Amino acid sequence: MRILSTVRNCFLVSVSALISLVLPAEAQTGAVSVEEHLSSGDAALAANRPADAEREYRAAVALDGKNLDARMRLGELEWMRGNCGGARQDLDMVLSADPANLKALALAGVCEKRLGDPAAERHLNEAFARLGDAKLRMAAGVELEDLYMQRGESDKALPVMQKLVELNPENSDILFAAQQLYQQMADETLNKLALVAPGSARMQQAVAEHLVNSGDLKGAAEHYRAALRLDNNLTGAHFELAEAIVEAAPHDAAAQAEGRKELEAALRIDGDNPRTECELAHVAYLAGQLDLALAHYERAYALNTREVEAQLGIGRILVDEEKPAQALTYLKQAVAQDPLNAEARYRYARALTALHRDEEARREMSIFATVRDAHSKVRELYMQMNKRSNPESNDLPPAGSLP
Repeated sequence: MRILSTVRNCFLVSVSALISLVLPAEAQTGAVSVEEHLSSGDAALAANRPADAEREYRAAVALDGKNLDARMRLGELEWMRGNCGGARQDLDMVLSADPANLKALALAGVCEKRLGDPAAERHLNEAFARLGDAKLRMAAGVELEDLYMQRGESDKALPVMQKLVELNPENSDILFAAQQLYQQMADETLNKLALVAPGSARMQQAVAEHLVNSGDLKGAAEHYRAALRLDNNLTGAHFELAEAIVEAAPHDAAAQAEGRKELEAALRIDGDNPRTECELAHVAYLAGQLDLALAHYERAYALNTREVEAQLGIGRILVDEEKPAQALTYLKQAVAQDPLNAEARYRYARALTALHRDEEARREMSIFATVRDAHSKVRELYMQMNKRSNPESNDLPPAGSLP
């Protein structure tokens, strides 16, 4: 019996030794590994249990204080809570070991900006330029733009804001911030112009442009004329005066004649320009001179094939002349170039109808109705702000009453 007991004990010792060789220390003792703590923390965070997640992440750090994954998770969690002081400790450790970690750069930059650390600009710039994560990149960009605005450096804020608008074209917060920035820059330059050259032709032109935006076209025309009395070769002024004159009285023959004269002066001073050619075409169209209007639109199109008003003008006249197949080429370009142009949608639908492409025409008319309704709401908002919105063609049906 003693021999059997000795054999059994030797066997157990051998098995124990074998297990110690095969299994890691954690499995032998029942301890949880760093990776298991991180995984549990991630699951808790996904289940919206941040306190449990923090406990797991801190347990991972307790096991391995230099583990960058654990430090990164803790830093991000503190950042999400708004605890920038706590987040900085972990994020700084990550960046000291991995300076190119873009996520850590972005989070650290946001915290540094909120804590007044001058390192914020460098970190936010680098993260915003290189980050692939769209949400985090937006956060870094917003903080960077705000940092420049706090410093009064609108020239540095501008390219950041332009990129933010490009990345988030339908984000109302970004669009609102952009409008504020652009308005501030416009006000700053106008104030400077008023200080350095209050009696100049450019000051008169600036006043005229503000009156145009507020809907006072006759008042604007007087200031444009005052600007041109000071400098008859003032670039842009003859064209802008012509627009104000014609839009104020589009069906008045005298206004059309004066507008044409100013546009011819604009061509002499500003050179060939598709916008000027389009306005000459518009004046001719109002006067019923369709051949002349078409020639000016075609000239504008030759100068710039991407000019929407030229595409639309050619298409409009060709549809009126019952040449829908030819018109379709230009109107299709206009719709592609400016999908929210209500008149382009309407003219395109008319051309499709004339070609008996009824299903496509109905689809375009439906889109036109949506776009026209949206434009009506924009005009209402502009009226509330006492601002002028862009005029539309008078022969388009109102929203909700399609032919």
